Amino acid sequence: MSRTARTARTARTARTPVRTLLAGCALVAASLAGGPASASAPAPASAPSVGPSAGADVREVLFVGNNWEGTADVLASTGDLAKVGRINMIPDKEERLREIYLNPIKLAFFLGIRGGAGEGHDQFVDDMYTTPDGSAVVASRPSFADVVSIDVRTGRINWRFPVSGFRSDHMAVSPDGTRVAVSASTANTVHVLDIATGRQLGSFPTGDKPHENTFSRDGRFLWNSSIGDVTSALDAPWLDWTKGDRKITVVDAQTFRTVRVIDMRERLDAFGRSDLSDAVRPMSFSPDESKLYFQVSFFNGVVEYDVASDRITRIKELPRNPATNPDRTTWVNDSRHHGMSMSPDGTKLCVAGTMDDYATVVDRASLTEGPLVPANKPYWATVDGDGTACVISESGADQVTAIDFATGTKRVSVPVGDHPQRVRIGHVPTGWTGPR
Repeated sequence: MSRTARTARTARTARTPVRTLLAGCALVAASLAGGPASASAPAPASAPSVGPSAGADVREVLFVGNNWEGTADVLASTGDLAKVGRINMIPDKEERLREIYLNPIKLAFFLGIRGGAGEGHDQFVDDMYTTPDGSAVVASRPSFADVVSIDVRTGRINWRFPVSGFRSDHMAVSPDGTRVAVSASTANTVHVLDIATGRQLGSFPTGDKPHENTFSRDGRFLWNSSIGDVTSALDAPWLDWTKGDRKITVVDAQTFRTVRVIDMRERLDAFGRSDLSDAVRPMSFSPDESKLYFQVSFFNGVVEYDVASDRITRIKELPRNPATNPDRTTWVNDSRHHGMSMSPDGTKLCVAGTMDDYATVVDRASLTEGPLVPANKPYWATVDGDGTACVISESGADQVTAIDFATGTKRVSVPVGDHPQRVRIGHVPTGWTGPR
């Protein structure tokens, strides 16, 4: 389907009545341990997922979740991003739909997701991580309100975990690869699961509509950002307060007790940007874990937050596409820019300008952007296997594109399935080409 047709359909479905149903960790570580502020800092959000031990018979790959189609394309993690295989992420679709159609409340939320966040489509695969041995891929499925583990060899479901409420969202994997955290967006809860068995290890409350999750490098802490209600039409700046309780919740990853809450509203106001939303979207930590970079709703730019001093230090506004509709109610789920990753050496940020139809590499020292690489509704950004390129998902063009960190220019684009969103480094068995 063309971008024009999708845009028209989105405009028709963006505000349906049923949609209203969806209506510094370092300082903490220092205070707990009595050490310096940098003693225990968060891990970079862009860091690849943990792989298997050396010598294991596995291959590193990129998983691309095709949200509207319910599949995951598996690509080479470097170079030409050649296609390796594909996995059906909804082999139990008929069973799940029967359950939903027989439950009026579940059906209402299912249709609400379709008419709201799904832009007229069901959301079948949001986020994905593989097990350390590469035998299974674990995925959140928003429309089915669950997390499943799928055997990459057989395509069968190993386990299924229904989340609290009626929608699952972003995930994170622990540094040792044994635990996966998932946001239950309508229940204001994050579940932490054993990645091998699906058993819940713990959970914790968040602000309204939990979104991004990030483990600290040592696995001691877990950061969650809540983005509030992104489906309402109350998008004018003066109505931002109606979006709900937005905050970053930092918890102890073993006890799941809250150790810190960060309200970016106060920090933005102190910086003189009371006009910006405090809904923290995708984020990345610097390699030394002293700085947090993040995007917020409705803003075409990047915010820099100093963890030790607990304050915003810089804000970079990126170019506006003059062709972008200025009506904020037409921007997908309150996004302007959505997707960001950092080069392994910490010198560059890769930013997906979702509603402005470009991606760009930003020099971290000067916050100067490089070439604007045309892209069709880029929705996510990650780092490729060798760390030399950023890979964005072009959800409006059904492809992923690699952008060179050094030059800021496009390397290659590869076609994938319908509406790619999350892209994650993962592993599959050596020689794997798809389920048997």
